[in-house]
Amino acid sequence: MHSTPSPALPVGRGLLYVTLTGIAWGTAGATAALLYRGSGLGPLAISFWRTVGGLALLLAVRAVLRRRSGSTPATASNEPMRRRAVRIALTGVAFAVFQTSYFAAVEDTGLAVGTVVTMGAAPVLIAVGARLTMGERLGAGGVLAVAGALTGLSILVLGGGGATVRPAGVGYALLSAAGCAAMTLITRRPARDGNGNPYAAILGTFAVGALCMLPFALVEGLWPQAHGLGRSLLLLGYVAAVPTALAYVLYFASLAVVRAATASVILLLEPVSAAAIAVLFLGERLTMTTAAGTGVLLTAVVALAVTEARRAPEPAEPDVVPVAG
Repeated sequence: MHSTPSPALPVGRGLLYVTLTGIAWGTAGATAALLYRGSGLGPLAISFWRTVGGLALLLAVRAVLRRRSGSTPATASNEPMRRRAVRIALTGVAFAVFQTSYFAAVEDTGLAVGTVVTMGAAPVLIAVGARLTMGERLGAGGVLAVAGALTGLSILVLGGGGATVRPAGVGYALLSAAGCAAMTLITRRPARDGNGNPYAAILGTFAVGALCMLPFALVEGLWPQAHGLGRSLLLLGYVAAVPTALAYVLYFASLAVVRAATASVILLLEPVSAAAIAVLFLGERLTMTTAAGTGVLLTAVVALAVTEARRAPEPAEPDVVPVAG
């Protein structure tokens, strides 16, 4: 059986995918914070189980869909096999750095600071990288949106109340931002040129990432404590399913039509999502400063999304969406 390429992914749907990704990713840090309280797992072990669980879920979904439809995921790539293998390997390494460094930042300096620094630095690194490697320009409106988003993040940090800022945690967060930038830029180019299959790309990325994390996770301690094991497994299952398996498929698919810098700014919804969870479920208080920073950030994100949706479609940017299979 064979499958045919689907029509190009609409820009509006791509923007929706990025938005959902940012919201889902915001729950990952909160879940890790809960795991730190009772599972006995460290950042490397949590990252490993998150990746392995996400990979297992995606493989299971693919097997079920293939059995129902009898088709295979669509591929339409002119990329040489060796280059594709190198790209997937590099993406997997960048993914591993992104995930483990972020969880280490949350453990060391807290959910709020770790998330804000990671997602505040990532757009700058991605915008510079996209300009240098792919010639992508944000334009005047995009620059203003980035500035507004970073202003909102700064307000969140400065108004964080009793948040503790530790240098080591900030360093982990910056390393995580670098990993996020590398992963985005490596994935964006083939997706933009029609050489990317989001589903296949994420499977390869997760496999490589898990292999990179395994030896370090074994040294750190791979198994959760017996006390509260059911709670730990439930939290690990969630972080594997929603902010990993689902969110990364949406994110990789969106990069076919959403520019890298634009995607990175919209992903600043992650700290907003994390802040909402902290207030609603972790007992943190919402101050006026936090609310103001969140409002500025959301305004910038919406403005950039509207600008992206209105821009003229760029030619020669086909996308292939994986057919159920």
